[in-house]
Parts: sequence; structure tokens; C-alpha cells
Amino acid sequence: MTLQLYDTMAREKRPFVPRDPARVTMYVCGPTVYNHVHIGNARPVVAFDILFRLLRHTYGEAAVIYARNITDVDDKINAKAAEEGVPIKTITDRFTAYYHEQMAALGALAPTFEPRATDHIAAMLTMIAALVDKGFAYAAEGHVLFDTTAYPDYGQLSGRTLDDMIAGARVEVAPYKKNPADFVLWKPSKAGDPSWDSAFGAGRPGWHIECSAMIETVLGLPIDIHGGGIDLVFPHHENELAQGVCAHEGGEFAHYWMHNGFLDFSGEKMSKSLGNVVRPHDLLESGIPGEVLRWALLSAHYRQPLDWTDSLIEQSRKSLDYLYGVLRRADRGPASGQVPVGVLEALQDDLNTPRAQAELYALAKAVETGGAATGDLLAAGALLGLLQADPDAWFETGADDDLKAKVEALLQTRIDARAAKDFATADRIRAEIDALGVIVMDGPTGATWRMRD
Repeated sequence: MTLQLYDTMAREKRPFVPRDPARVTMYVCGPTVYNHVHIGNARPVVAFDILFRLLRHTYGEAAVIYARNITDVDDKINAKAAEEGVPIKTITDRFTAYYHEQMAALGALAPTFEPRATDHIAAMLTMIAALVDKGFAYAAEGHVLFDTTAYPDYGQLSGRTLDDMIAGARVEVAPYKKNPADFVLWKPSKAGDPSWDSAFGAGRPGWHIECSAMIETVLGLPIDIHGGGIDLVFPHHENELAQGVCAHEGGEFAHYWMHNGFLDFSGEKMSKSLGNVVRPHDLLESGIPGEVLRWALLSAHYRQPLDWTDSLIEQSRKSLDYLYGVLRRADRGPASGQVPVGVLEALQDDLNTPRAQAELYALAKAVETGGAATGDLLAAGALLGLLQADPDAWFETGADDDLKAKVEALLQTRIDARAAKDFATADRIRAEIDALGVIVMDGPTGATWRMRD
């Protein structure tokens, strides 16, 4: 089956054909590093990590070039640094490190490149100068703005009219703008904020120009795939596209545009502005394994909304307990290297991860009955970034050697009691195990256990 991807620009699924199979390029918008990210911010990381893994599986690891940026110049960063009385770089370095740690815990591979905005100011200024020279941008009162009326195709990605975009953009209708929808490429810095010299005056870049310049510098234009959350279609990606195309007076910017859906909390979009955030940092600190969070994030198709609930986490843990239990009970061998067809075809159908999870479950049942090898299950798990832990460690994390020995002895005593039909003793022992903070999971081939979260 050929890989099919839903293209936001085309508004349909299209067969994926890279411009150069020996150099497949993908860019995904990364975090603004001023605080811990919330679990909704982790959704595009995990979704596009699946695509990164699938592309590497298809074209070879060396052939896929994936860039995900770090936005390290922003008003929120400046405010956080001022609040703590520390240099801005202290804030950006701290939360970049946290981000790396948390996304790795969720099983995300590191991107090939991770450009920081502040390392590419010169490239941004070069692009801005080109836009001004070609008549697509203008300087006004220390600002440089993109002239949206100079680009007839403005709005093609989001499918909005110019009037709709003006109404929905929450733009500042400043007196120096030629048109209400025009957006900032360069602006003066406030006192004490980061500032760079330029031909347009000292200042700093607008948000949108950052990604356009970094994409061109790091990957070259056009790229194969541009990804991000659905909330970035407009204005961020619409503006990226306009800048990137106009700076070169035509041509393609990205061949496929992909966007993941919102993550909801109690029926509302999860966002810092609404104050309804759940953070991977807190979930991981509470003892929930990163693979559980990854399974939960993959449990809905990436383009669909996902309702984040305690029951979703609980069910995700149970699903992985079952899969690890199968591996623990079976004769384990190395991953086969051959991903079973069902899992591969599910992912080739626009990253249908719920179907891939169902195929993984079916494969585990086949392992239990001798119809499949554990190596196949491990190979499928690896493509999904799952089943990466040792099964014994998965269940026994948090238990020292003395507790492990005690639990194993109690389990054996319970098995003996049940064999003798002494169910009262078996129930008493189970309660004793439960009091140790241990969950017993009875299955058709015996009992496994794990520490309670």
C-alpha cells in the first residue's frame, strides 16, 4: 500500500510522493520555551513522531530530514525572565531541557535538526529585505509589515476570505498599517527586551517570519511536509506560506500540509489561556509511565479531537499492561525487523493509529496462542514507539528486591491456595498484596503484578 496523507491545502488524502526519495524533508512547529508544555502541546510531537518513524522505515533512516524549531524570543519569555530576575537565556535553556526530557519520556525521537530562532536572525532579515525589495512588504514607524493585498493567493491554505481573516486574526489595527490584515515581520523592541540591529532599525522579528526563514535555511525550499496543530493553520502557517512564496516570487513552499486536531479537556480546547492545562511534567512526576501517555495520545486519529480524561489514562495503562504481560509470559526474542502488514497498512492510511493499536492487540493475542512470534510484536511496537521497556521492569518499577521477593512468594502461596480450592485464604493473600501497593492482574495463563501508580 502507498502512504496516503491528508493534505490541508488539497482538503483530501493524497498519495505521498517525495520530491527526492533520498532526502525526504519535514518541518513541524515546536514550542515557545517559557514554561512547561501541556499535554495538548505534546500531541503534535507524538503524531509527527509516528510519521517520522514511518518515513524512516520506508525510505531509510539517513534519507529523512526532520526539523522542529525552538521559539526562544517572545514576549512571554521576556515576562518570565523579568519575573524571576534572570537572563532570558536562563529561562529558554531551562524549559528547552525540560521539553527534551518530557518528549523523550513520551517516546519521541529527537529531530534531525532543532533550530533556535535567535540563531537565525540574519536569515530572517535577509528574507524580510527580499520581501521589501519585491514589493510584498513595507516599512512603517520602525516596523516592517507584509502587504497581504500584494499576494493574490493569501488565504488559500485556510480557505478564508480576506474579510474572514481580518475578523478572526485578532490583529492589531495600527495606524501605520496599509491594510488591517497586514502582519509584522520586524518590530521595535521594548526597553530591556532582546534587540538586534537591522537596516529597518533595532528590533526583533515577528513570529511568522521565524519559521519561514528557518525552514529555508535548514531544509531548503520547497519541503515535502509541513506539520503542526490545527490552530496554526491561520494565521501562522498561512503567513509562513505567503512569506516563503513571495520572497522567491513564486514556487512551492511545502508539498503537503498536515495538522493534528485539538486535545480537549471536559469539552473545551486545552490551553494555557483557559487555565485548563494538564502537563506531561506533572503526569510523569506522579508516576504515570511515558508510554501510557503516548498510547493515550495515539488512541484517536491525529486529525480528530481527543478528550483527555482520567479514564483514558487508566484504559491506556490496562492496554499496555496486557501487551507487556503477553511479552512477559512468552518466550521473548529480539524484534524481527519485519513489521506485520496489518500495522504497516494502518499507518500508511494517513497514520490511522487507533487501527494500528487494534492490530497490535490482535498480534498479541496471536502470540498467546502460538500464531505469531514475539519478535513480530516487538517490531510492530517499535514502529509505534511502544513496548520499549523490559516487561519485568514495566511491572516492577518502584519495587525494591525485598518487595519483589515478598510479592512473588505471596503470589505462589495464593496460587497454591486456589489450587486447593481454599478461596478464603486466596482472597486474604490478595488483600495482603493489595496493601503493599501492588495490583494483581489475573489472566488465562497466570497472574502478573505491578506497582500501583
